[in-house]
Amino acid sequence: MSWLVVLPVAIPLMTAVAAFLVGSRRRAARVISTAGSALLLAASVALLWQVWTGGVVAATMGNWPAPFGIALVADHLSAVMVVVSGVIGLAVAVYALADVDRQREARGYHALYQVLLAGVCGAFVTGDLFNLYVWFEVMLIASFGLLVLGGTRRELDGGIRYVVLNLIATLTFLFGVAIIYGATGTLNLADLHLRLADHAGSLEVEAAAMLLALAFGMKAAVFPLFFWLPASYHTPAVSVSAIFAALLTKVGVYALIRVFTLVFSHDPDLTRTLFWAVAALTMIVGVLAAASQNEVRRILSFHIISQIGYMIIGLALLTPLALAGAVFYLVHHIIVKANLFLIAGVIRRQAGSFHLPHIGGLMSATPWLAVLFLIPALSLAGMPPFSGFWAKLLLIQASLEVSDYAMAAVALVVGLLTLYSMTKIWNEAFWKPSPDDTATAVFTRRDRRTLMLPIAALATITVVIGATVAPLLELSQRAAAELLDPSAYVTAVLGAMP
Repeated sequence: MSWLVVLPVAIPLMTAVAAFLVGSRRRAARVISTAGSALLLAASVALLWQVWTGGVVAATMGNWPAPFGIALVADHLSAVMVVVSGVIGLAVAVYALADVDRQREARGYHALYQVLLAGVCGAFVTGDLFNLYVWFEVMLIASFGLLVLGGTRRELDGGIRYVVLNLIATLTFLFGVAIIYGATGTLNLADLHLRLADHAGSLEVEAAAMLLALAFGMKAAVFPLFFWLPASYHTPAVSVSAIFAALLTKVGVYALIRVFTLVFSHDPDLTRTLFWAVAALTMIVGVLAAASQNEVRRILSFHIISQIGYMIIGLALLTPLALAGAVFYLVHHIIVKANLFLIAGVIRRQAGSFHLPHIGGLMSATPWLAVLFLIPALSLAGMPPFSGFWAKLLLIQASLEVSDYAMAAVALVVGLLTLYSMTKIWNEAFWKPSPDDTATAVFTRRDRRTLMLPIAALATITVVIGATVAPLLELSQRAAAELLDPSAYVTAVLGAMP
């Protein structure tokens, strides 16, 4: 069943080609994009089931043996990340049917969207560093195109900031890859795990590790490398903001976790200290910045930064429970953050603005939207019984398990400040009376159903994860075990573990 690992990349690429070929036929492009996203979700679920029942799945292109051939690998971490990407990909594709205007669709929105999904899934299943670089480039090109698709001055400004800083990260990544290849003669991740055991502590390896940490840290928007994110995520169409918020920074987090547990795993003391400081500062700075904002998407953008810090705790502590908590948090946050951005779009459609001082009265006008906002908002803050509560509990418990009381305290305080920010949106947008100058957007019944369907579906997933935590917890624990003992990964790729 190794061909299953190819499908999450092949399906969105073929869908992108088909969407491009239909040209200006808007309805055909919409059907193709939505159907392709549904197929991606189905293929990713099949891949996860194969990994769950049969272990790590690996394939090399053209039957070239690893480490010479292009390897695609799916363990529990890769598989669950591809599944959650499929979930968000389908949800945003449906939402976009009522959100993305004709001008953006005519300029290739659907094709670019599918290319972005292919880049994200490719990064999750690639088995070597150079192809991770390639998929990062695919994501960068597609995301820049989506950012500037509207052609407004605001979008162009945000797009230029986004692409310049991400190009710096890409070049840094490439320098690190060059050093690794010069020192070892290979870029296959499984092969590097074996070869770097003989190079642990060497100057070349430590230099490459720091360069890759810098590059992936910029992609993940950790402190102090996050400035590109709040400058750009609030500028494009809501559908674009939602898919960016859900997936792009998580690819950076995934790369950090993958590389620093599989490749640079032989001398972890320096990187653990570095990641501890990065995790704490990212959480604190992000949540304080979010609390100072008054525009819904900017609040949510800074909260992306803050929540990334929780995921880095897994690398800072590097214990089975901490890594399981990081994986659980990744899945939870992707679903919740995408949903909050989608809800922000409905707020804009209903009240005419993203700025909190200019909106209000939504509790009485749209009580269904108020309920659907509370579910992801409370989950993001870590309130029971939603998914975010269990995610934060795992990481705090992991901190206490190793007597790291400072990290546990930071996680708790940041959770309280996150609750403050979510309460701020609730009070301003939903609870306070509507200002006299509030513009009332007009919904067609069809648009309302199209926008609310993915929001309700993602809210349901959040509730289900919180109510039945065991399956995702076991999946996260399996992923953590594979990260700490990559012998199954290496064996699946190379055929034998020397």
